[in-house]
Amino acid sequence: MPLFLPIKQKSLLNCWRRMPNTLKIGGIIMTAYVLVALSAHLWVPYKANKLMVGPPFSPPSVQNWFGTDQLGRDVFSRVALGTQVDLVLAITATTIAILIGGGLGLAMGYLRGWIDDTVMRFIDMLISVPPLILALLILSGLGSSHILLVLTVGILFAPRIVRTARGAALSIVSQNFIVEAKSRGESVGSIVIREILPNAMGPLLVEFAIRSGFAVVTIGSLGYLGFGVKPPTPEWGLMISESRNAIIPAPWTVIFPGIAIAILVMALNLTTDGLSRILGHGTGPKK
Repeated sequence: MPLFLPIKQKSLLNCWRRMPNTLKIGGIIMTAYVLVALSAHLWVPYKANKLMVGPPFSPPSVQNWFGTDQLGRDVFSRVALGTQVDLVLAITATTIAILIGGGLGLAMGYLRGWIDDTVMRFIDMLISVPPLILALLILSGLGSSHILLVLTVGILFAPRIVRTARGAALSIVSQNFIVEAKSRGESVGSIVIREILPNAMGPLLVEFAIRSGFAVVTIGSLGYLGFGVKPPTPEWGLMISESRNAIIPAPWTVIFPGIAIAILVMALNLTTDGLSRILGHGTGPKK
């Protein structure tokens, strides 16, 4: 065994040691979920929608680790393959929310004045409406598809991100490097993207992690209520909805998708806590 480690490897080890334990645990769990999402199709024993791989509502066994559902489909395969569906939908919806809410919030924090007041009153009105109810109204009126689902969830989460981004921008706009950028005649877009955004990345990253957890729960809830993705897609909320009438005779059909959602949300919460501890102290302007 070598007596010393390369400098880069030492720095990586030091970074790992300095990380909050919540970020370590959350990061490990999230890495596992991503690996499952990327590789599940290579190693699951059955295709997600293959029927009668065993008798309907068979309990967990060597052949079917998580048992089978009402159509004799393998619950383990569907839960594993559903990881990609839920992760892609949640991350896409959260990215849309960050792009819309973050961009608008940073711009309002910089512009201020009557434009800021008008927009923020409209944002307050949107925040007062429960997101799930508004999502149900939109999806029941326009129909349901993967694209519409992520757009709806992303747009509904955006108002809460506007507040965070605006608060971060307000703490930055009075600093000298913003005044210098104004004096150079830079446009509003240039100042927001090149000067304010890099210094607001900490709060936005934390907000991304928070909203990702909410997105997982919201998409699962919409799937459970029949307004999310459509059968036979192996989405966890939809799987719970399809098996809810069999929760007493075949609880495994509901428990395992529910556990998958719970662990993913827990991992995102731990990651959020770790990121907030690291990024919550501010690091000055990034030029």
